[in-house]
Amino acid sequence: MTVHAEESDSSRMAVEMTLRCVNLENKDVFSKSDPFLRISKLVETAGPIPICKTEVVPDNLNPVWRPITLTSQQYGSKDNPLLVECFDFNSSGDHELIGAFQTTITQLENLYTSKSAAIFYNHKGQRKMKEQLFVDKFQETVQHTFLDYISSGFELNFMVAIDFTASNGDPRVPQSLHYIDPSGRPNSYQQAMLGVGEVLQFYDNDRRFPTWGFGARVHGYVSHCFNLNTATNDSEVVGVEGIMSAYTSSLYSVSLAGPTMFGPVINKAADIASQSLQYSNNKYFVLLIITDGVLTDIQETKDCIVRASDLPLSILIVGVGNADFKQMEILDADNGKRLESSTGRIATRDIVQFVPMREVQGGEISVVQSLLEELPGQFLQYMRTRGIKPQRAPGLASAPVYPPQQ
Repeated sequence: MTVHAEESDSSRMAVEMTLRCVNLENKDVFSKSDPFLRISKLVETAGPIPICKTEVVPDNLNPVWRPITLTSQQYGSKDNPLLVECFDFNSSGDHELIGAFQTTITQLENLYTSKSAAIFYNHKGQRKMKEQLFVDKFQETVQHTFLDYISSGFELNFMVAIDFTASNGDPRVPQSLHYIDPSGRPNSYQQAMLGVGEVLQFYDNDRRFPTWGFGARVHGYVSHCFNLNTATNDSEVVGVEGIMSAYTSSLYSVSLAGPTMFGPVINKAADIASQSLQYSNNKYFVLLIITDGVLTDIQETKDCIVRASDLPLSILIVGVGNADFKQMEILDADNGKRLESSTGRIATRDIVQFVPMREVQGGEISVVQSLLEELPGQFLQYMRTRGIKPQRAPGLASAPVYPPQQ
């Protein structure tokens, strides 16, 4: 069977909305509810299919959420039924429903133009609640796709940071996570570098990748950000082959030490991303961190990530070995709460994706797929919030497939 697909102009249409609620029911005893909205498309054969979720607004019964964007590919036609649900967030994942109502994109637009409110119903949909939802902004826009940017000259610049702490084990023994198998079988670090690098190198014109190590003793001192390319002492190496070569040679030229700290390498990557903005807006940076350990600088790492959330940067973290990676899941912020710095600043956007290798090995989805599934969305969110558009209209010239076909 041959399937021919063609993207229509209408599929690029989207609506941007700012939503707020008033008089929400308080579900908590010692504080106020922590509400978030979930919007689902109603499908007769499958029930509600979630298409959008707001961030959590802590301790607030009259929340205003950041603008959300729904594409026509998500909602279908403007008259397709949607389900809007408001939940009180619980860290256990057992969120408590405050209220819900059924609507359409057309009806949400009418709420905006008439300045009227939608009424929530209880979980059985039988009783009206006092809670109301207002649409403070409704704007139709054209959404450029990830490939629109890539085909018009935007680049993904790949960077790597590798954990050389002693908890990995002596590289000379087979039990070590850094052990180089004489048979050529890649260890977990090599698997992650190869898999991600072979995908992202297609989006980097010069294929020169800054590559660092952290947590090792170098020239007598413990360093939490050192260049793996010891031959020229330049952070950049050429191609995935250069990454692999620099990694192997470093295993024999440094001493594994500790502790595990992410702050210095994240700051280094953020500096490079920040400096690039002085010259152009067509570069986006991706830092791959491969680690086996528990962080000792978790708050500093949070602060670094919050600062970096304003930059053209995403951070991919691969956890190898059997350590407790709960800290990494906090950094990932997939629970609906964006990271908060020590000064109370909230991250502009989620820029971290964490994957523990032990949970995906042997599964249907590879480590690379799991790592890269959020990257196009993070890239697009950065470009759209800053009003950066593709440099020219997408042409018919061939563009790299995301991810490249194996």
